[in-house]
Amino acid sequence: MKGKKIKAKKGINCIECKSQADCCRLGAWIDLEEAKKIISLGLKGDFFHLEKDKDFPSGYRVGTSYVDEPCSFLGSDGLCSIHKLDYSLKPNTCKEFPYENNKVSPFADVLCTPFKAKIRKKKIK
Repeated sequence: MKGKKIKAKKGINCIECKSQADCCRLGAWIDLEEAKKIISLGLKGDFFHLEKDKDFPSGYRVGTSYVDEPCSFLGSDGLCSIHKLDYSLKPNTCKEFPYENNKVSPFADVLCTPFKAKIRKKKIK
């Protein structure tokens, strides 16, 4: 992973996650322009469901998985092939997860192991 420490906002540290591919189990929505850059890398993986979305810089988003399948860029080693090649090209939605638009993602309690652990600690106290 090129030795980059991934630290999301509000104290979620992805390095502490024992199963770092959990958040890739359902793929992600990414900006069309990011997808174009990733396609140029020639990595194994596909994009699905081009849709208009004003929340994305280009006005369009594409999915990295089909329906509820894992991200198509998730390697058999459990690591992101985009991240391994060039972290700067990793989609922003992936870098920012478990947050979306500066709020906790609705999928965080399902896909983010460190986030779930923080919730459990709060409930125990």
